[in-house]
Amino acid sequence: MHIDLTGKTALVTGSTQGIGAAIAAGLARAGATVAVNGRTAEKVESACDALRAETPGARIVPVAADLATEEGADRVVDMLPEVDILINNLGVFGVQDALEITDDEWRRYFEVNVLAAVRLTRAYLPGMVARSWGRVQYIASDSAIVIPAEMIHYGMSKTALLAVSRGFAKRAAGSGVTVNSVIVGPTHTRGVEDFVYELVDRGLPWDEAQRVFMREHRPQSLLRRLIEPEEVANMVVYLGSPQASATTGGALRVDGGYVDAILP
Repeated sequence: MHIDLTGKTALVTGSTQGIGAAIAAGLARAGATVAVNGRTAEKVESACDALRAETPGARIVPVAADLATEEGADRVVDMLPEVDILINNLGVFGVQDALEITDDEWRRYFEVNVLAAVRLTRAYLPGMVARSWGRVQYIASDSAIVIPAEMIHYGMSKTALLAVSRGFAKRAAGSGVTVNSVIVGPTHTRGVEDFVYELVDRGLPWDEAQRVFMREHRPQSLLRRLIEPEEVANMVVYLGSPQASATTGGALRVDGGYVDAILP
């Protein structure tokens, strides 16, 4: 399958590292102009330089803004009035006892993981509908379905994204715009490495720590290893393509078989 996104503009939120950076790279390789987003200009420029080096000739737009705020969202929309492919990847996660999560933390997880995506969808969906073409995606998580006891605030926010995705897909019905969420399983990123070492012995080498983590904390994974970010990006690039025109309102899994269910 040859995916050609030449002429399309994509915005990937939270794309200076990890899954977001892999998605940005995948879209750039497919020919899209890609807006790379992070909170600071320094991190964004560094990520853009790495992407240009990885993909010579890539069309990259640096977009430094804190999208967890209304002001940040307004700044991005001013810089990018039209977007064809919106990837809502921005998110935070962390381990915390359920009874110790404060009101402020509950609000922060909702605002960063959910409301930031809602704002951008609200801003860009009308233009997509008017042009009769567009792709909106929400990067969700297996935690949306299998709520982890150690971070239920994170699970709550990802469950909300599944509802948001389905709802906006209905709003865009019949327009040529598709809206989907991607359920991502345990993935190998720097942030997840830190998370793994919060749960297993920090003295273990990474390969062994990963095996212990999967065996003791994610035993239901059929892949039995962490997913690589590029594997997530493959799904996202496909969903952003013309080839995925009949896929909308869905929650598609790149979870390594972690979720023990046939659907979604």
